[in-house]
Amino acid sequence: MDRLDTLDDAVAAAAFRRLVRHLRHRTDAENIDLMGLAGFCRNCLSDWVGEAGGLDKDDAREAIYGMPYAQWKAAHQGDATPEQLARMAESVAKNA
Repeated sequence: MDRLDTLDDAVAAAAFRRLVRHLRHRTDAENIDLMGLAGFCRNCLSDWVGEAGGLDKDDAREAIYGMPYAQWKAAHQGDATPEQLARMAESVAKNA
């Protein structure tokens, strides 16, 4: 059995909330860069939360971003460069 599966749900939930709060604080870590490095981003987290909890996309994104997505995007997200898009595509290909 994977050791991760043996974690107490309260411990896992606390760690997840800490991760989300960290990402909320680190607005300088843009989603495109997270995707390029790790193959996931805040939107992925919100999709996973939505799927697990039966939330619609907007509610799940607000849970992760701490505000409506459009507001966060306007304040913190710039246009992706061709280099960032290429890194993201290469990284996401490893997710399969």
